Amino acid sequence: MRPDDTVSMRLADGTRLDAAVWRPASPGPHPVLLMRQPYGRGIASTVVYAHPAWYAARGFITVIQDVRGAGTSEGRFLPYSAEVEDGAESIAWAAGLPGSSGVVGMYGFSYQGAAQTLALSQSPPALKAIAPAMALWDFYKERIAPGGAFTLGGSAYWAAQMAALMAKRADDPEAFAELAAAANGGMRFDGPVPADPSVLRKHAGYSHYALWREAGAEHPYVRQASSAALIGEARPAVPAFFTGGWFDYHLAGTVAGFRHLGGHLVIGPWTHLAWAPQGAGTDFGPAALSGIDGMQVDFFDHALKGHDPAPWMREPAVRLFDLGTSGWRLFEAWPEGPRQVLHCAGNGLAAMRNDDGALVADAPSAEGWERFVHDPWRPVPAFGLAHGAGQGWRDRAEIDARFDIACFTSAPVAAPVTYAGDPAVVLAAETDAESFDLNATLSLVTREGRVMALSQAHARIDAGAVSGLRLAMRPLCITLQPGEALRLSIAGACFPAHPINPGTGTDPRRATGAEARPIAIALRTGAAGCRLEMPLLP
Repeated sequence: MRPDDTVSMRLADGTRLDAAVWRPASPGPHPVLLMRQPYGRGIASTVVYAHPAWYAARGFITVIQDVRGAGTSEGRFLPYSAEVEDGAESIAWAAGLPGSSGVVGMYGFSYQGAAQTLALSQSPPALKAIAPAMALWDFYKERIAPGGAFTLGGSAYWAAQMAALMAKRADDPEAFAELAAAANGGMRFDGPVPADPSVLRKHAGYSHYALWREAGAEHPYVRQASSAALIGEARPAVPAFFTGGWFDYHLAGTVAGFRHLGGHLVIGPWTHLAWAPQGAGTDFGPAALSGIDGMQVDFFDHALKGHDPAPWMREPAVRLFDLGTSGWRLFEAWPEGPRQVLHCAGNGLAAMRNDDGALVADAPSAEGWERFVHDPWRPVPAFGLAHGAGQGWRDRAEIDARFDIACFTSAPVAAPVTYAGDPAVVLAAETDAESFDLNATLSLVTREGRVMALSQAHARIDAGAVSGLRLAMRPLCITLQPGEALRLSIAGACFPAHPINPGTGTDPRRATGAEARPIAIALRTGAAGCRLEMPLLP
């Protein structure tokens, strides 16, 4: 299946951008749907969306454009750095295509989603609607260093993928083969500096990884790549339709973008690349089938063609899939209900026995300590949620059985209890080191004893102790059924999602593997101790 046209435009600086165009069979004028992506326009995000021809058949001139330095477009690719100005110019160009009605909507997920909000920061006159899915909002806090901890695994694997595409453009098959192997699960973090993989260092000329590893929050590149920074307090009056997944690594950005821009929000039980009932490793039933293509057509019909809103558009704006009931819940706005506080308690054996640590409504009257040792030789692995090959709703009972994770489990509920919104964890700990990491994972404990990860937060701590550290956790929506419980698991690592903290005060991004030392961690319990804050649905 070939596009109806392959067309090019020239940016103000003379760079040529190439695009594929699919046109409706009926005479125009028609609105334009524009997707801008770095993976080669032939893919067109069909890993999650219907083919562009499907959208064209529904009355939209559908344009899939290679961004600067990608596909066959000219220029040098540096992720997100040119999408503000290039995006605004591309929107104006698309509005003037033959047969166009002069109005443009943008759609696409992941990079293609962020390209929309970055372009939106320039308020292009022809841009009348956006539909970002699973996209970044705050580049530094979500992609580079959430909780101050570098996103090693996610950054390195994606850097290898993009570097492989750059090597392919340069007709360098040997570099392509090495980088593609690394991107597809062969990445090794076993060099002198584990956060500096040898394959990315060897092929640094094709990769942005060194910049991401070193960039701080105030780096000019970071600001240019962040919709949150560029849009700031402005509230562009452009209709928006956001799509997210509970097991997607851009979940925080999806929710943050919606909360700032408004519009419609759908979050399903999906991973980044699998929008299907079984895609997250558990069959969530027919309600979990993706209806996003049809909803996007409804949305663009209304925003770009002036059609009456579809029935679902008249319903509450927020649609969240409840992981406990395998059904949808509707909210007028992002849920911000009362907080249920559950305090960590135990008898000193929370890391030794899963039946020792508890989550209780009343804080223990006396201060206590739950101790374990983080060993860099065998760090706690990243598993479930949005992490690599094990992403999705996975049973982490075997991981929680380790003796370097302190587990705190609530009493089973006697009646259904629903949580929806943003959980948080408050951490207090002392160590024998100069620096350390803490990882907190929230899970559902089923009646059968499975431990299904729901949410997580991670922090890098550049001191030997911390008190009252409050971390936002991944959003969620779940109804606990009678006999089910919550568990908070706290560890000193989540590798390779984040680099191992050496315990010496050296930045984990630059620390050698040889300097990493075991860290004795003591979690405080009691009134000033660790606790979980859950968003309770009344």
